[in-house]
Amino acid sequence: MDSHSLALLVEIIDSGNLSQAARKLKVSRANVSYHLTQLEKSVGVQLVRRTTRRVEPTEVGMRLYEHGRSIQNEMLAARETIATLGQGLQGRVGISVPSGYGQIVMSDWLIEFKRLYPGIVLDVLFENRADNLRDEVDIAIRVIQEPPLSLVARSLGTVRYIACASRAFAQEHGLPQTLLELRSAPLITAGVTGRQLRLSAYQGEERQELLLEPTLISEHFPFLRQGILAGLGVGLVPDYVVKDAIESGEVLSTLDDYRLSIFGTRMHLLYMPNRHQTRAVRLCIEFLLDKARAAQGEEGEGA
Repeated sequence: MDSHSLALLVEIIDSGNLSQAARKLKVSRANVSYHLTQLEKSVGVQLVRRTTRRVEPTEVGMRLYEHGRSIQNEMLAARETIATLGQGLQGRVGISVPSGYGQIVMSDWLIEFKRLYPGIVLDVLFENRADNLRDEVDIAIRVIQEPPLSLVARSLGTVRYIACASRAFAQEHGLPQTLLELRSAPLITAGVTGRQLRLSAYQGEERQELLLEPTLISEHFPFLRQGILAGLGVGLVPDYVVKDAIESGEVLSTLDDYRLSIFGTRMHLLYMPNRHQTRAVRLCIEFLLDKARAAQGEEGEGA
């Protein structure tokens, strides 16, 4: 067994199937299968269980994977040290942020980070994908109640949904005063493809759930904000979407006694546990965590 064989095993297990591993390694699937078989013959035990779609590591396979991943991480760290000798902080950070929170809240944070560390390349994706991290993404920010066990999750705090509408809409149509009145109001909110929208409402220990049919739906929260300000209906959005408009009085909130939730109430920073983190990635993680803590602290003081 050599380091190349271990690297192959790491790539197969990280990819989840032989075809994906072959694409990343730029070789044929047959080539990957052959070298895996040779590796299993050399150690005398099965290292992965193959199905038509996925491979799962055996206990021995997982142990070898962990050794291989450690070796790869040490090599990457050594290369980073050599490459940055005598230079300022450099590197690349791939970060995936939700379209709304990313644009409305995190944009200023990321611009500040870039100004502090001009040598770091920031590659920012605005998206709402909930799947596992991909090769080009080092850090993902997601609103998710239960993070995948396969990822490291660092809390960025709570997400508070509110029911709100423009002052002009409220004056003409009134605001819903009960949860049931929401069902007959023109609603502006995000949706889940292929599923009915479920709103969870908590009041103390009591929980209620409503099925809703919005009239304006988008994953892009800045667009939903425009719809609310235009008086098109009642918004069900995170408070940060209209925070400034509420402070100015342009938007009014209602049903404030309830804790509302559509996609969950926790914001998390996610990253892969076994992937090598460059100094740039580690620095970005801590920077974002500090910013989130400060933001939550300011909200607590203002409450």
